[in-house]
Amino acid sequence: MPQKITLHLRPQAAFEMPYSEGYQLYSALLSVMGEGDSAMAKHTHDSPISSISLGPLEGRFRRSERAMHKAVNAGERYELAVGITDAKEVEIFRSIIAPLVLKERNLRLEKGELRVEELTSSTASFEDLIRSAGESKEPCLDFQFKSPTCIQYKNTKVYEMFPHREAVFHSLLSKWNAVCPERMLMSMERDDMARFMIEKPLVYETHSIVVNTVFDKVKWHPRPIMRQGFTGRCQYTFTRNAPEGLRNGIVALAKFAEYSGVGSAVARGCGAVAVDV
Repeated sequence: MPQKITLHLRPQAAFEMPYSEGYQLYSALLSVMGEGDSAMAKHTHDSPISSISLGPLEGRFRRSERAMHKAVNAGERYELAVGITDAKEVEIFRSIIAPLVLKERNLRLEKGELRVEELTSSTASFEDLIRSAGESKEPCLDFQFKSPTCIQYKNTKVYEMFPHREAVFHSLLSKWNAVCPERMLMSMERDDMARFMIEKPLVYETHSIVVNTVFDKVKWHPRPIMRQGFTGRCQYTFTRNAPEGLRNGIVALAKFAEYSGVGSAVARGCGAVAVDV
């Protein structure tokens, strides 16, 4: 059952962090999960599909004199959304909240810590997502891509730099079929997505984002791993002759997107979306 946790955080002192903060937040969250359930932290890290998705840290930042960095303000409140789509969502949920809430552990980043003041959660079953999709007769899917969305084209090293309908919803279809119950599997052709859907980008920007760092044994220093992607807002609608089954399936995928994220590296802060149907 897809689940979303919203952490309300407050730093006790100002500190700097990279614009691409997702990989630091992911590491901090894994560290916390390791205290609550080391086996579940390992499962989350080793899973071939992303067990969790992280949104961007949202709130007011101040400028930093350091290039490609920003600073959190002492006393300011920030929010971080964590989506869970793994079949072991209950265990993952517990491994997150037990240390953060019961043991009052902070999220420890490289330059400072974020204290959890409040935690809220919401859930939606796959059945709920399918059922509610059928309630929209002429749906318009309004996507706000909140963090750089990195969609790899098939098995190449090329990433999409435009919110193309086929790329976005084939990514979501793959994520859905990887985690849903067998009876809820969907079958859609990429060609049908292209034929019966229309995208209308309202505003978008392209980005290069750091998703991880590795130690370069040749140059003997840490080296960033970069991905390319886009942020912005795009609306998706359907042609008049779009099959009802395709339309309902796409709407369900759009609702699922807020839990799963879109594209790759969602556990490290990429592909976070807000969707209005």
